[in-house]
Amino acid sequence: MGCADIVPGVSGGTMALITGIYGQLLLAISSVNDTIKHALRLDFATAASSLHLRFLLCLLSGIGISIIGLAGLMHYLLAEKPIPTWALFFGLIAGSILLIGRKIKDWPGKGGISFLVGSLGAFFLVGLIPVSTPETYSFIFFAGMIAICAMILPGISGSFLLLIMGKYQFITGAIKNPFVGESIMVIAVFGCGCVCGILGFSKILSYLLSCYRNATMALLTGLMLGSLRKIWPWKETIDSIVIRGKTHILSTQNIIPPQIDGEFYLALTLSLLGFAFVIVLQKMTNGHIGE
Repeated sequence: MGCADIVPGVSGGTMALITGIYGQLLLAISSVNDTIKHALRLDFATAASSLHLRFLLCLLSGIGISIIGLAGLMHYLLAEKPIPTWALFFGLIAGSILLIGRKIKDWPGKGGISFLVGSLGAFFLVGLIPVSTPETYSFIFFAGMIAICAMILPGISGSFLLLIMGKYQFITGAIKNPFVGESIMVIAVFGCGCVCGILGFSKILSYLLSCYRNATMALLTGLMLGSLRKIWPWKETIDSIVIRGKTHILSTQNIIPPQIDGEFYLALTLSLLGFAFVIVLQKMTNGHIGE
């Protein structure tokens, strides 16, 4: 999940689905709500026992170590070897779509409709061009709520959602200079939005998976399929913007491989390896991918 969070356009939630910890992740996040409720009632023993502390510590430690240890490598690969790198993620996600899709029932009915809605929604969402939005605290709070949902929502990147809402430059600027001007307040409001967003959205997803599991899994699988538009390795840039000396691509267009050369075969090989890795991972997790 940490590697995925580094890559713009790839969701940590997708990796949670691929590795088969998605359901446990939602339960662990939801347990924070219960812990807060018991703590407010001064029932600290129940609060401590209701929190999935071991799982959260292991997960957050892994994400943190990955981001710190691999951020430089991933940025290098995306800058210097973008096609093979995207191809690897393309294969990973394509393989997970196949495996999770096989578990979905009622394809001609609600399952198929949910899958179609998720696919079309993600396909058009990842193609949106960022817009200009207000810098009020209320909107910053809202941006935090929306962006953090990408952590547990497959197919959608949190940084990409901030770009769409026109707040990527604003938020990253505040984080880069936390003690300048109103940066502390901006970070605090954005952080509160993130906390409220992930605690509330995890409850919604947990409820949907509990009561409408098949339709919800079909929707999540559709989101992953639609997001492949963003992850397709071969692109040409249509529009970009420079933020603090770095070029950020706003809009791209997918193209067919312009030539069959060594890089094409490397990308194809890595894509197939990513696909095969998911198959092997399913065997290692006893078929728990997508649960």
